[in-house]
Amino acid sequence: MIQPHIIEADLTWVDGRFASGIKIQVGENGRITDVGALPDPPTVRLTGHAVIPGLVNAHSHAFQRGLRGKGEQFPDGSGSFWSWREAMYELVASLDTHRFDELCEQAFREMLAAGITTVGEFEQAFREMLAAGITTVGEFHYMHHSSEQHDFLFDKRILDAANRAGIRITLLNAFYQTGGINRPLLKTQHRFETSDLDKYWAHMSDLEAYVQKDTQSLGVVAHSIRAVPIEAVCLLHDEAVQRQLPFHMHVEEQRQEIEECVREYGHRPMALLTRKTGIQGNFAAVHCTHSQPGDIDEFVAAGGRVVVCPLTEANLGDGIPHHALFIDAKQLSLGTDSNARISMIEEMRWLEYGQRLSREMRGALCDANGESATQLFEIATTGGAAALGIDAGVIRQGAYADFVAIDTTHPTLTHVDESTLLPALVFGSGNEAISDVCVGGQWLGIRHP
Repeated sequence: MIQPHIIEADLTWVDGRFASGIKIQVGENGRITDVGALPDPPTVRLTGHAVIPGLVNAHSHAFQRGLRGKGEQFPDGSGSFWSWREAMYELVASLDTHRFDELCEQAFREMLAAGITTVGEFEQAFREMLAAGITTVGEFHYMHHSSEQHDFLFDKRILDAANRAGIRITLLNAFYQTGGINRPLLKTQHRFETSDLDKYWAHMSDLEAYVQKDTQSLGVVAHSIRAVPIEAVCLLHDEAVQRQLPFHMHVEEQRQEIEECVREYGHRPMALLTRKTGIQGNFAAVHCTHSQPGDIDEFVAAGGRVVVCPLTEANLGDGIPHHALFIDAKQLSLGTDSNARISMIEEMRWLEYGQRLSREMRGALCDANGESATQLFEIATTGGAAALGIDAGVIRQGAYADFVAIDTTHPTLTHVDESTLLPALVFGSGNEAISDVCVGGQWLGIRHP
């Protein structure tokens, strides 16, 4: 139960702009009960700060935080996604329960960089970190088993890690059956295996009873067209629709995946998925780096959403997803994916910069008013919340009370007024300007204003 309170900052992001004199009333259920020029005085006054909605990370693999700095040597002269995958498999083989817990909690704390209640060597290090302002994570989870045995032990452990960190999580739990289209799993993939749909859904029901309803929820995943036969993809998607759960899938990140799909099914993955599943509004396709504009048009017209991860896609040399220009911001979202670098502000920046570089133009992603930063911010907040099916990413009555406090006195934001604050944050600042985060009405207190 949260102590009800009223927050007032110098500036608050409401209705697509910063405004002064706005108060946010937070109820005991951790949701916003009222917003506006309220008559009661604030109980939390954030002087020298602006408040924005918490950022929503729609695609993460938390355990891959253990790869940071690894796989960056190229003795053959260059590398690719496929050579990086070998480094990832080496990490998978090395993980015991302690190391898995440590990496996942580390990634989640780095997203928040807050939520520390005790001080030890591990916790003290996080007190020195900069907040990333991510209050919700969509954890695309396929590292299920603690060993070769199918114990699914890590599924609950990752929920526990998120709870310890204090982050809101949608556990996007992956079905993973094959090691390639019509190929058996590799030995390195056995800790991902979910070979039986009935057992998968029984396990999902078990997880449903385990999640903490105020900060945790579930979603359904077919890992990729490589890892799940199309018939199973359709069955998973249909059941997700029935259960009103979000459905996520890696789609067209790699050209090799597309070529294999065309040989087997006669269609590229995006077109195949649209025609076979019907989409029905809950489908979020991750990456779509090499998707064709016509396929994307059909997918989003059917209600599909797209999640892009610019920093990871750059790190892996995937390519630049040109489809971003053709998708409404409400159907586009961002993720930190491999967590090689955790900063949603940089993800926003590089979503736009990638398009600028490839198109040789400025303002590639703009809203109806020609505002680039506003469009990018919507993608990082309401777009991500829509992809995860949660009431977050916006400051309005009924939404989760998830906020980020921006230090407007930070050196990177000096000589900035309310009309230029958001573009200055997105294009000229970063994590260093974030001073605190709030999840479900609880300020987590790195540098509480």
